[in-house]
Amino acid sequence: MGEDRFGILFVCHANLCRSPLAERLAQRALHDAFGPVAGAVRVSSAGTHAFEAPAMHRGSAAVLAECGIDAGGFTSRRLREPMVANADLVLAAGREQRAACVSLAPSALRRTFTLRQFTRLVAAVRPAPDLVAGPVPRRLRVLVERVQDTRHLVPAVPADEDDLPDPVNQPIEAFRDCAAEIWESFGAVVAAVAEPRRDSGNFIAGS
Repeated sequence: MGEDRFGILFVCHANLCRSPLAERLAQRALHDAFGPVAGAVRVSSAGTHAFEAPAMHRGSAAVLAECGIDAGGFTSRRLREPMVANADLVLAAGREQRAACVSLAPSALRRTFTLRQFTRLVAAVRPAPDLVAGPVPRRLRVLVERVQDTRHLVPAVPADEDDLPDPVNQPIEAFRDCAAEIWESFGAVVAAVAEPRRDSGNFIAGS
């Protein structure tokens, strides 16, 4: 994208549960932090094995409704190479999806992570004035650069700890847990580039 825009792509298996939650929750978190200028950040989602056009899973839609977020207008999309290549940041639900993204667009390797992995790496980035200065797209680009530069300093974790569990075929509580983790994780990303720096806040369900 151009310098005045920033694109975030969330990827899961079917683009029905985790990545739709992430797309809508991230949009809400960005708007809460930055207001109308958050529109310069385009948030989208796709699935490595998605069928084109189905609505999101009813569990994801129900949890978003509990958060006061409209799930309407969503349609699932099959992951394609241009989606990955054109995104400034790709956040996958798990290692399998991350690998699929890099396989489609090897040039995106350094800006492709699992959500849990990226959150862990962001936590290790030292606060700096240029992270909270200028337009939001610029701040996010600086953050991704900092993560790329310092990721080798962050201790490794067991591989499966970078996978966000799939709530499909689980009770609604699993969808709530998934949404709460996404909200907290992406909230930490937003907090890294917000002024003043803030906590990610409580999960918004029921608020």
